[in-house]
Amino acid sequence: MNYRKLGKTDLALSEITFGAWAIGGWMWGGASKADAIQAIKASFDVGMTSIDTAPIYGQGRSEEIVGEAIKDIPRDKLQILTKFGMRWDLQKGDHTFSSTDDKGNPIEIYKYAGKESIIKECEDSLRRLGTDYIDLYQIHWPESTTPIDESFEAVEKLIQAGKVRYAGVCNYDVAQCKEADNVVSIASNQIPYSMVNRGIEDEVVPNCIENNIGILAYSPLQRGLLTGKFKPNHDFNSGDHRDGNKFFTNEFITQTNEFLQKIEPIAIEKNASLAQLVLKWTVMQPGITVALAGARNVEQTTQNAKASDLSLTDDEISYINGLLKEF
Repeated sequence: MNYRKLGKTDLALSEITFGAWAIGGWMWGGASKADAIQAIKASFDVGMTSIDTAPIYGQGRSEEIVGEAIKDIPRDKLQILTKFGMRWDLQKGDHTFSSTDDKGNPIEIYKYAGKESIIKECEDSLRRLGTDYIDLYQIHWPESTTPIDESFEAVEKLIQAGKVRYAGVCNYDVAQCKEADNVVSIASNQIPYSMVNRGIEDEVVPNCIENNIGILAYSPLQRGLLTGKFKPNHDFNSGDHRDGNKFFTNEFITQTNEFLQKIEPIAIEKNASLAQLVLKWTVMQPGITVALAGARNVEQTTQNAKASDLSLTDDEISYINGLLKEF
């Protein structure tokens, strides 16, 4: 496993970081707790020392699973990344959408990052994770009801108290990132990025490079689409958010699979899977620090980790990028 220094910090994150959204089960059609715990333990064994989670992932379930999985691992050998600013237990801020929890009960999701809310969320996350500090504390989404400086003044207080090491943002544009950085040094921006979703290359990536802000690329496999395992008319489990998503229409699945067939010979030559090739391409793009890769069992996490060991030549990268331009 290769490791990358995150922005201006002294954090060294694993190039492939464990993404813990799916293990929470919520919006992914359920998940096995036992399998998830074994997946996290296996990820550490293969050098994937960084874990990204959030309270909203299963309404605390993901953080609790992470906490149980890491309880016997030396804390200083791990980098725990979590988030704040999405509440299902407080109706305040920007109403985002209506949903159900993993038991089918209706819940309302709000984006909210008020000062007292952040302090409470941090305490709740520390308890669920079974730790006394968070390495990277990230606002999950922008929200309109709280000034950015108020939110990050709260994070700065948590840093001063030793409960948080570094501050990060997620899904922020350039202006929002600069405003937050005026309050506390921003280590990273976690934002969606994949072969078929490259909008951040226009403004966000250049700004992050210029200001030495790391980029945590989430959904690098486009929520599984770029593994090549999906076919048109795929039957999703009940509650799976991908059902009806624009990237999972029959037309887009077909178009994507045609592209994947063209790059598959590169993967075969390297005795690698398409997913491994896609993950390695992702972390070789300018400005990208790490790729977040979700896994719900040991096989998935060990296969994801192997992507770091791949080597791509400049010619191979250029060939892939040329096909993407056509795509």
